[in-house]
Amino acid sequence: MARPALPHAVPTASVEEVLAAPGARIVDLRSPAEFALDHLPRAINVPLFDDAERALIGTLYARSSPEAAFDEGRRFTRGHIGALVDAIAAHAGWSPPRADLERRVLELTEGGIRRLEGQLVPGPVERLPARPLVLHCWRGGLRSRSVVAFLRELGLADAVGLEGGYRAYRRHVVARLEAWVGPPTFVLRGLTGVGKTLVLRELERLRPGWTLDLEELAAHRSSILGMVGLEPRSQKRFESLLLGRLLRGFPGPLVVEGESRKVGDVIVPRTVWRALEEGTSLELRAAPERRVHVLIEDYLARPRSRAELRRRLPFLEARLGRRWTGELVRMLDEGREEELVLVLLERYYDPLYRRSEKGRSVAGSFDASDPAAAAAALADWIEGHGEAAAAPS
Repeated sequence: MARPALPHAVPTASVEEVLAAPGARIVDLRSPAEFALDHLPRAINVPLFDDAERALIGTLYARSSPEAAFDEGRRFTRGHIGALVDAIAAHAGWSPPRADLERRVLELTEGGIRRLEGQLVPGPVERLPARPLVLHCWRGGLRSRSVVAFLRELGLADAVGLEGGYRAYRRHVVARLEAWVGPPTFVLRGLTGVGKTLVLRELERLRPGWTLDLEELAAHRSSILGMVGLEPRSQKRFESLLLGRLLRGFPGPLVVEGESRKVGDVIVPRTVWRALEEGTSLELRAAPERRVHVLIEDYLARPRSRAELRRRLPFLEARLGRRWTGELVRMLDEGREEELVLVLLERYYDPLYRRSEKGRSVAGSFDASDPAAAAAALADWIEGHGEAAAAPS
């Protein structure tokens, strides 16, 4: 049954409706910093306020009054309403009418925050347009409602708000992750540097859709130096990308690299972690020299990585003991990368891994020296033995 539209309401659509609409164009009106932490799939950022403006408005709201914050927001909006409308219009493929936009902002907001809140009441849209322009802020408040109302007054009839804003989307992500149930799962395990990620990505090439790459989603290698050369993602962004991958499904089994509960600073959701812990473990192995080569290629492939690694090595020196103070940095500075990596493997990473894996059994072992060959062998093994190996005991 269609939901009745409320008279004079700002039309809104639910998160589920928007995500299910393939033609939806989503505009996130939050500040660039808010957007960077996480955002809806396919969303673009057209901020109503920049980061500094948002911070000032928030300070005024907390320390002075909502009215003072509203007045400052009104002033900021007048200053860049033209650029805002132009950016939204470009995304919507719409030509806005010639108008005195600043005057219209003043007219819309002249009654103050209480009058505007009373006028701009959200109400469910009767039917979502074929290609809706969905605008939202953090909680579906005045930021987005006022812009939706403003654009509709200018003639953009397909503009609607997102019911509950980003906060509703975040609740949706958490609920869907909590409800996820995966297919039979196989977990690649092995010492640091054997090339688990390389094999996983080769396997994805051979069997598209089989794999879940948690390190790629987190932008972190899941080790104490795992952020070197990368830009790790926030917990919320990681979970949004993770849900997107899970919802695409797996045409066969799920193959994932063995991780701790944390991949860098992000925490693997409970349902995915349970799949890792209960999955069938498959071991990858490689000679020390191969492992050293893999790690040097990975960690020092980018010019900026060397300086970043140098800054972080003292932490590991402290972990290894006093006699190593300054020694790891010296090895790096002198170009003794292979020696440095061997020390880290033998004295830190390998003992740590063996402790964490103590008592775990593996169903098969594979040489990972050639990632493509290892991936082919894994695919054959899973297809030949996987159903029996993954069956509950």
